[in-house]
Amino acid sequence: MSTVIPAAAQLVLPAPAKLNLMLHILGRRADGYHQLQTVFQFLDHGDELGFALREDSEIRLNIEVAGVPHDANLIVRAARRLQQESGTTLGADIWLDKRLPMGGGIGGGSSDAATTLLGLNHLWQLGWDEDRLAALGLTLGADVPVFVRGRAAFAEGVGEQLQPVELAEPWFLVAIPQVSISTAEVFADPELTRDTPAITVRSLPEGGGRNDCQPVVEKRYPEVCNALKTLNKFVAAKMTGTGACVFGSFPNQADADKVSRQLPATLPNFIARGCNRSPLHRKLETATRK
Repeated sequence: MSTVIPAAAQLVLPAPAKLNLMLHILGRRADGYHQLQTVFQFLDHGDELGFALREDSEIRLNIEVAGVPHDANLIVRAARRLQQESGTTLGADIWLDKRLPMGGGIGGGSSDAATTLLGLNHLWQLGWDEDRLAALGLTLGADVPVFVRGRAAFAEGVGEQLQPVELAEPWFLVAIPQVSISTAEVFADPELTRDTPAITVRSLPEGGGRNDCQPVVEKRYPEVCNALKTLNKFVAAKMTGTGACVFGSFPNQADADKVSRQLPATLPNFIARGCNRSPLHRKLETATRK
């Protein structure tokens, strides 16, 4: 659903994808959520959002997202929550160029929400710091804080306890099986591993590690299983988050391109560079200096 963001947008910002380089499930908490450990790294590929100031306090997302009512969209919810908590009387027109698949495990909705919080904090001149924005982001979703903070991280808890890490920044080939995964179904599956021993950030294996959700998803969704088999012919492949996207890493873009050209047309894919600093934060720093 690619959309051209109009010239009326006063601020245009990326909403980058992320990969989970590993995902361990340590146990289930009393509140039903799962205790996990994961490593997040950003990609220099993602959605793009445009923002323009409104004086009438209205929040208007100027695009329809299939299957998502306007008021339920995480972008609109993030904008209204920030508006409410800050007490501002300003509003915004928002445009979305949607490039990331929904239900792909690469953070599309959470990244859009974080870009909205950071973008409107800048546009409305609220002066909120990162901690305050991340705390608000957590009320919208467990993955929102990592996008708000914008640094590759080792995460614990439900994914909100973040410790910045410096990782290699390889090129990734990300394949997109044509299926949307229900995260709730994956975490409810009785066969999900829930007793992986905790590790420390110092004992992280190079390149991440395994994904405890992957065996459950492979069993439930043959499209993901087949994508992993296909990619594994060329590179060690694994799934990100609860899927559906699967990925492999390469030392350079040319090697990733070579494999991409050999994948079947039924398996869409993209190539992106891993980033320890979010492209969103790099763009915002430039906008702030203007």
